[in-house]
Amino acid sequence: MSAAATEKLENHTFDEIEPGQSARLTRTLRLQDIQLFAVASGDLNPTHLDSAYARNLGFSGVVAHSMWGGTLVSSILGSSFPGPGTVYRSQNLRFLAPLSLGDTLTVTVTCVAKQAASRCITMNCEGVNQDGVRIFEGEAEVVAPADKVIQPMPDLPEVTVNDSQRRYGNLISLTQGLAPVRIGVAWPCSEDSLLGPIQARNEGLVTPILVGPRARIEKLAAQYGASLEGIELIDTEFEQQSAAVAASLARDGKVAALMKGSLHTDTFMGAVVSRDAGLRTGRRISHVFVADVPAYPRPLLITDAAINIEPTLEEKVDILQNAIELAQAMGISTPRVAILSAVEMVTTKIRSTFEAAALCKMADRGQIRGAVLDGPLAFDNAISMLAAKAKGIESEVAGRADILLVPDMEAGNMLAKQLHYLAGALLGGVVLGARVPLVLTSRADTAQSRSMSCAIAQLLVHKRPSAM
Repeated sequence: MSAAATEKLENHTFDEIEPGQSARLTRTLRLQDIQLFAVASGDLNPTHLDSAYARNLGFSGVVAHSMWGGTLVSSILGSSFPGPGTVYRSQNLRFLAPLSLGDTLTVTVTCVAKQAASRCITMNCEGVNQDGVRIFEGEAEVVAPADKVIQPMPDLPEVTVNDSQRRYGNLISLTQGLAPVRIGVAWPCSEDSLLGPIQARNEGLVTPILVGPRARIEKLAAQYGASLEGIELIDTEFEQQSAAVAASLARDGKVAALMKGSLHTDTFMGAVVSRDAGLRTGRRISHVFVADVPAYPRPLLITDAAINIEPTLEEKVDILQNAIELAQAMGISTPRVAILSAVEMVTTKIRSTFEAAALCKMADRGQIRGAVLDGPLAFDNAISMLAAKAKGIESEVAGRADILLVPDMEAGNMLAKQLHYLAGALLGGVVLGARVPLVLTSRADTAQSRSMSCAIAQLLVHKRPSAM
């Protein structure tokens, strides 16, 4: 049911208001409040947006725009006291102290004078934080409504703050304190495939070894102003040769991870899985997308969306175990795994449903370790508690999944790319099951996505060395 059906906007007329009457509003400052105010107002003062800058000025971190508190005064005056029909005439505020993230501001508006001829009311305004510190004080003058108004509360649009840079920083922070890992980059012959590993180098994630045509790579770096100083470059003439040389570096222990540049996936993976490469293990090779979705409260791992086209039940066991080990490397000690299908009930008409049931039983018997599994689950009740409750699903996994096991590559690829292009998700990708992690990005991926994938590979090298 909408807010309009359950709540009402009701004003106080001029005749109903007496000196001494007041109204109050309490709000806790969130980062989203600061970001939305900056977007709406255009006030980009770094004191409000850059933590390091704010700390250099003596603050504990970013602080609210002073007028954010003023908007809460406006909220009271326009919505409740006096409310609908009010005309703002003037506002005078004196700002006395900063408001930091997590502070709770209580704003009080009190009638101090009335003028019957003009229906003008003078209001005293003040904002006090949770410790009793006065943040601002002042006066407002409004023309109060003459007629009573009671109407449904309007439904406002939902607003999501898509702060991709902050979310990227949160994922990169998982590698804090870890040494860079040597990574062989096969055929970095496009803008993003070259700038990605260079960005990852600059952020202390990897030490790249570039394998490809030297003259072409140097020309590309000069074109985009990227420095190759200190980066080893192995000159190769063809894509297939580049992939084979990169794979041999991993086989000989000269690099701890591999990364696909702008060559085709089949060429890259063919070199990795060949017998001569010596990089295969007893584990099935599979791909995992790590998605940071603005509307979801935690990273979401999606597997397999790039390698296994129609995996069998046995192959799904390895695919799951690979994803579980990645989640654990990311600090999720016991990840929740949702095994996806189109429906939540087991039926022989849909293979993925009874395979989901079998995988859950295999986990009960210890054939899949380190996670809590549930399935079959549809996508909505895998990631939404409301959807799960609406369908009567009681589960440790439903509504809060960490890992989504998709039925096949088609479903996984479409799901991951929809989250990226329609929901603003940040995507990183890695292939597991080989002796070294493989950064397998799309040729359309940005340098930021490639750098994020390098961070995932770095985590795997340091946190799950036994899996390599």
